[in-house]
Amino acid sequence: MILLADGDRLGIVGTSGVPAEWAATGPTAAGFTVAGLVVRTNRPVIAEDLTTDPRVPHQAPARDLGVRGYAGYPVRDPHGNAVGLLAVMDSRLRLWTADELDAIEDAAQACTAFVAERFARDDVDTQRRFLDTLLQGLQTGVVACDAAGQIVFANEALHQLTGSGPLMRPLEDWSRHSYLVDPQGRPLPPEQVPLFRALSGDRVHDEELLIRSAEGRIRMVTTDAQPITGSHGNRLGAVACVRDITDQRMTERFHEVESAVSDALAHAETVREAGPQVLRAVCAGFDWPHAQLWLADESTGEFCLAAEQHANTDSLAGPVAARTEAIIEAVRKSGKAVRFSEESWTGLAVPASSGDRTPAILVFFVNLLQDPGDVLVAFLCGVAAHVAEFLERRRAEELTVALAQSRDEYLALIDHELRTPLTSISAYIDLLRDSDPGTAADELPDILDVLGRNSTILRNIVEDLLDLAGIDNGHTALAEEPVDLAATVTAAARAAGPAAEDAGVVLDLDVRVDTMVRGDERRLRQVADHLIANAIGHTNGAGRVTLSLTRPAPAVVELTVTDDGLGIPPDDRERVFARFYRTARTREHRLPGVGLGLTISRAIVERHHGTIRFVPCPPPGTRVTVRLPACRA
Repeated sequence: MILLADGDRLGIVGTSGVPAEWAATGPTAAGFTVAGLVVRTNRPVIAEDLTTDPRVPHQAPARDLGVRGYAGYPVRDPHGNAVGLLAVMDSRLRLWTADELDAIEDAAQACTAFVAERFARDDVDTQRRFLDTLLQGLQTGVVACDAAGQIVFANEALHQLTGSGPLMRPLEDWSRHSYLVDPQGRPLPPEQVPLFRALSGDRVHDEELLIRSAEGRIRMVTTDAQPITGSHGNRLGAVACVRDITDQRMTERFHEVESAVSDALAHAETVREAGPQVLRAVCAGFDWPHAQLWLADESTGEFCLAAEQHANTDSLAGPVAARTEAIIEAVRKSGKAVRFSEESWTGLAVPASSGDRTPAILVFFVNLLQDPGDVLVAFLCGVAAHVAEFLERRRAEELTVALAQSRDEYLALIDHELRTPLTSISAYIDLLRDSDPGTAADELPDILDVLGRNSTILRNIVEDLLDLAGIDNGHTALAEEPVDLAATVTAAARAAGPAAEDAGVVLDLDVRVDTMVRGDERRLRQVADHLIANAIGHTNGAGRVTLSLTRPAPAVVELTVTDDGLGIPPDDRERVFARFYRTARTREHRLPGVGLGLTISRAIVERHHGTIRFVPCPPPGTRVTVRLPACRA
């Protein structure tokens, strides 16, 4: 019987001629056995009769099994330590001969060779287990193949990169379904797969590639690969290491893109100048082919394309055009970034928000989106926030300039518009004081006319200023009710009929009926009255004033007032909306007014989320348009 030690117990590993019940006893505690004595002392135990041998423990199983003759020799490991024994037993008293003992000793030595081989296998298995545990614990993906190109090992880190797809298959088959792709998302040809190249004898070092997992996730990796050779230089296989560098590269790109965007915004005067540079910086940084910047129309809230950056991407032209409107609408409604995709491309749209306003939206279309996650979306939202900050800064600068101009205008008012009637009133009061009572009585009607006219001018100026201040600062409440703008404009035209007839001016009215807007009917009538009166007043002699009310877009109502009068020079078309500004032509023809009508009209229109501006028209004459949001169905 051959027994080997397993800790403090001995187990049978081989028998000959032993009764079945002996072999069925299982591992036995070595301390109470004859075998344990052999292993413990590392010396043979030879007994003619165990029942009388004082060395044998009384509770030894051999006694119970009826063993009497016993010869046991230690089986040693390569270091000479007893790890088991070979024992020959007899149920009868036995006198052992020298030849028998020599044979038993030789057999034990043969078992020692067997034990050495077993220890070697255990050592190799232990080393393999250590190596497998080490490779499985690495953050770096490792894959190996044998000389035939069969994948024989892939650790957990590589499985995390490739996803749930199979890996253990021939290398050539694996390369045809490679997880490795080029920057355009195309599978890497077999001859370019690093492991395939290493099997052919090449060594690959720090080569950057992309991995697309079975679930479609894209990661950036760097690879090393080398062949595995035997002691005689024969090719045993190849091994490749794959390190995920997505986060590292994305961080580097974030810094580069952020710096380029900040630089573009720092040196631009307007968003239309900065927009292409911002889009170019993002597209170049992430190798994206198409991007757009959309700006909100302040009058309608509709988004218009302000800038576009694109490479030679004919394949994207159709999807971009087809999806843009839906994308913009989704961002506007949610106020959040929106991701969208088709079979061959992916996109992201992010709002450039400022408070509760969204003045701009950035849209990016890409062929291959590298694992966007929340980090990339957050970064793009940061870029959009830079754009929104730029827009608000420019808006604040414009308001600062307007404030300075307003201050100058008020100074001009004090110097001229108020001083002139006040001087006239003061002069006539002095004249009354200095005049003879009889003379003064004769001239009193004319003096009262002058005083009344100048006081009316002052009162109108004060009322217009208070009205303008209330509208500008929001203290004047405006109604928000459905307004039939066609009826309002028609009523204003009828009211202006007598003045037009006296001036020899023909009023033409072209009004659509489906022009409902939401707002304050009285204030919108105030705008219509002023524009019509202004057109009549600036029509020099007989002429024509045309009023047109249309729906140029489903969400827009547009009022256009055209005259063939004095006209406004191009340089004055924006300045006429400033307080108290009057053109040289107006002053030259001594037309009445103090230059507040258009200012008040613009304030009212803007409170209705609309715009008012002068547009070119065939000379002579002037054309002004008012655009207001239409009531949504």
